[in-house]
Amino acid sequence: MKNALTILICLFILQAQAQAQTPDSAKITLSAYVETYYSYDFNEPADHNRPGFLYNHNRHNEFNINLAYVKAAYSAENIRANLSLMAGTYANANLAAEPGVLKNIYEANVGVRLSPKVWLDAGILPSHIGFESAISKDCWTLTRGLLAENSPYYESGAKLTVTPNDKWTLSALVMNGWQRIRRVDGNSLPAFGTQILYKPNGKTTLNYSTFIGSDKPDDARLMRVFHNLYGIFQVSDNFGLTAGFDIGTEQKTKGKSDVNVWYTPVLIGKFTLNDQWALAARVEHYNDENGVIIGSEFQTTGYSLNIDYAPRSNALLRLEGRLLQDKNEIFVTESGFTNTNFCVTASMAVAF
Repeated sequence: MKNALTILICLFILQAQAQAQTPDSAKITLSAYVETYYSYDFNEPADHNRPGFLYNHNRHNEFNINLAYVKAAYSAENIRANLSLMAGTYANANLAAEPGVLKNIYEANVGVRLSPKVWLDAGILPSHIGFESAISKDCWTLTRGLLAENSPYYESGAKLTVTPNDKWTLSALVMNGWQRIRRVDGNSLPAFGTQILYKPNGKTTLNYSTFIGSDKPDDARLMRVFHNLYGIFQVSDNFGLTAGFDIGTEQKTKGKSDVNVWYTPVLIGKFTLNDQWALAARVEHYNDENGVIIGSEFQTTGYSLNIDYAPRSNALLRLEGRLLQDKNEIFVTESGFTNTNFCVTASMAVAF
């Protein structure tokens, strides 16, 4: 992290000079984001860690930073590049498997325009799966859904993007794996993905993304196929609706056709009261009966309600209550196990 901070300081110092030396068609932009939070888990985990399938806002009964990052973006007529370095409990939890300084990279990629409507980008990229990111301010709910928490937030590889017009975006990807910067040791097989994004008008977004690959070494290879579908609808000036559904399969045994299945529906409604106040409610279900993603039997339904206050366009204060209920008693308490988990989270976020 010390090296990462040194790089960020250098970026700030050199910004003005670099801006002056770039061609008129090129632009360098620096931005930053900080989100602080406090969560209280009513199951009161003694080690202050919330359930292991949650990677955002996952520390109980303490003030902390979920995500803080600084980003440098370069754009020219036929070239673009992004570098974001981060810290926070999200980075600690979600990138725990990555070595060394890679844990502090939020985004690092370079793109080349191959034709007026075709870009090739390579490096560490935001995931092509899902409608939520770790940047809470950009999401309708304060915490991330079970769907987002247990599918890739980022990917490492190359992405070819074609935009035939202002309604369609088509992408094909070759990746190191399922949310991997460094490929799993012993895995020689790259992963592949696709994305179809359709915006027929300013009020509707439809998306279909896929993943196929293995997250295991060659001698234990289990092929995984994953489908991500969602629609975002601005029903009126004050009300929006997001509906999503994920379904995935993975081989039970190497070389066999039998598969385990998991799926996740989610529905989020957002009501904007005015320029400063908004409400959002979410209902979701995550069914991973065979523990492909979670690691053990997991059949959980969740409900949440949050209220947001934006004192300025770049700042957001939020409060959320969230209830999770599983078919089995999987949540740890001081006295044993229970099938419910209730948590209240408050956050403050500023982008600049």
